Amino acid sequence: VTIEPHKTFSEINNCDQENQLAASHNTSLLLGDPWTPCRRSRATVKEWLLKLRCCLGTVCGMEWYCYAALGILTAILSFLMDLSVTKLLRAHQWLYMQLEGNSLLQFFCWTLYPACICAVSSSFSHNICPFSTGSGIPELRTMLAGIEMPQYLSLTNMFTKYLGLICTLSAGSTVYLGKVGPFVHLSTMVGAYLSNLCNLIQANEKEKTAGEMLVVAAAVGVASCFGAPITGVLFSVELMCSHFTVRHYCPCFFSAACGALTFRLFSVWSGDTETTQALFKTNFPNALPFYPLEILLFAFLGLLCGAVCCCYLFCHRWILQFTKTNPIFIKMLTTEKGLYSGMVAFFLACLTFPHSVGQYMVSQYTMKQLLTSLLDNRQWSSQSHNASVQLGSEPLLEWSSSGSPFYLSLVVFLLMKMWMLVLACTLPLPAGYVMPVFIYGAALGRLLGEGVAGLTSGHQWASINPVNPGGYALAGAAAFCGAVTHTLSPALMAIELTGQFSHAVPILLATLLANAVSRSGDRPSFYDAISISKRLPHLPSLMKVYPRLPSTPIGQVLGALSVQLKKAAGPVEMQHAVNTSTATQIPVVDSHESQIILGVVLRSELLMFLRHCKTEALEKHLDEVCCIYPTSVMLSPHNTIQEAYSFMSLIGAQTLLVADRGRLIGVITWPQMKRILEDLAKEI
Repeated sequence: VTIEPHKTFSEINNCDQENQLAASHNTSLLLGDPWTPCRRSRATVKEWLLKLRCCLGTVCGMEWYCYAALGILTAILSFLMDLSVTKLLRAHQWLYMQLEGNSLLQFFCWTLYPACICAVSSSFSHNICPFSTGSGIPELRTMLAGIEMPQYLSLTNMFTKYLGLICTLSAGSTVYLGKVGPFVHLSTMVGAYLSNLCNLIQANEKEKTAGEMLVVAAAVGVASCFGAPITGVLFSVELMCSHFTVRHYCPCFFSAACGALTFRLFSVWSGDTETTQALFKTNFPNALPFYPLEILLFAFLGLLCGAVCCCYLFCHRWILQFTKTNPIFIKMLTTEKGLYSGMVAFFLACLTFPHSVGQYMVSQYTMKQLLTSLLDNRQWSSQSHNASVQLGSEPLLEWSSSGSPFYLSLVVFLLMKMWMLVLACTLPLPAGYVMPVFIYGAALGRLLGEGVAGLTSGHQWASINPVNPGGYALAGAAAFCGAVTHTLSPALMAIELTGQFSHAVPILLATLLANAVSRSGDRPSFYDAISISKRLPHLPSLMKVYPRLPSTPIGQVLGALSVQLKKAAGPVEMQHAVNTSTATQIPVVDSHESQIILGVVLRSELLMFLRHCKTEALEKHLDEVCCIYPTSVMLSPHNTIQEAYSFMSLIGAQTLLVADRGRLIGVITWPQMKRILEDLAKEI
């Protein structure tokens, strides 16, 4: 038995006695109620559950079991989703191959399948839960900042988003959408319910805030997608919250490790892999992975990815604004979401049909096959001149299946996928955008790597240790994805996905330079643009397009003070304050004339006193029956909105008082902060 060092033996004995009394009390209640079915069985089960809770509690806190359960459950959901998507994609591929020889039927099979499945996904999401569309990352960032948005964590949303995401991924590389963002949202929904369960189990202990479990769940979502726990934690730090608390590190790593291990074990048990290895296993040479002078080429690749990313983000912001202002798009995205998704998916499928332009884009490959082929360490430029080698190189055969050089296929892929991905981002269905831009960056890096390999093929040193184009593809994938999201976690994700630590330095260098270019001019990231388009009350995103917002004084947007109590308030005034306010803390002033702030009083204490007043005639003042708590943080009307937002996010306060020279002039709560930011967002 493990004994906590801060508890004495008498306290432990008292705790055991209390548990035994509680168990006997529950048993007597169940046995004493004549209308309860299976009274004795239920009493026995409840008694054993209480004993189990006591035994588990002696090992570690119950929240750690919830962290482990979160990782395992999320990994199971991820594996089942991948299994379902794989079955549907294989069925579509099998039907397409069975129709070989009839181009018309193959065309209908290729185009109608993704069009119908996207229409089903969009209609299902719109009719069951409209909040399930999109990535979910912008909404999560808003919630983790302190804004309450319970509709995005509902059980209906989780069910709808899970099935809708399976339909979206089943459309394959035709629609070119991913899994990461919506699955992180799904993970946080599971975490929210586990947090409520943990708080119910620990009814007599200090409750954990729901925000902590959401931060942990964000890390688990990424870890369960790729089996990359460290990337998940870094993603949670960078993208999910403005102020990451150090005490979240251990829970994040523990839960992410549980999720990643479970996901990889399921891959082994299903027969996909023989052991728990990297998701995209590569065979880069370790003796001399790259030449020292190639560092300059990796730096150039980072700058190139940053420049292309600026073009992509500009097109993305333009299409978001266009869909919000064009009357036709507004009508279709409001009332005919299923029809719009089907039309866009049909159009994209027509372009990717293998007997048309799709033959230059390797359209028959899935997303995983695309990335695996681009990370091939062999030089396609040298293999294309050697027929015997070419016959055994499957990636080269696919990228040059049209009879044209693979350079042309890579160029067409980059040009077409740029605007096709921008168009696909307007689809009102659950979809992720990390993996598509990751693959796009890999194609960009592959093109540069093959160019370098072709230019150096005649040198003697290149024949001994040839240039590895797969390394450029890996660095380009991390750099472009990091530039789009304004994060560095894709660099670590590229290393964990492939297990190639030999390219850690060039990957990080390319990602840093790409971020520097994409962040120049204070451009909003991909998720910032979505937050701005949806008018979400997320201050870091709004600051990108509203330069005056950080310097706006809180006094200019502060509303009228709703409820306050004076020190000598009686029961009637207390009852009026409780009836007109739902705040957990009510400010207390010396008198209504002076408005000198004394502190706050808890709503629970007021309700307790008012209940006593109903049974007994008590005529006492507020300061005689309730404790007035001093405020640790108080704002001035000259403080800016950014400072108020940062204070509330950092200390987790639900209410902040605003006073001028000791006189109360207003109160800031999260609902009021949300209203202020929404009003300012309307001016953009």
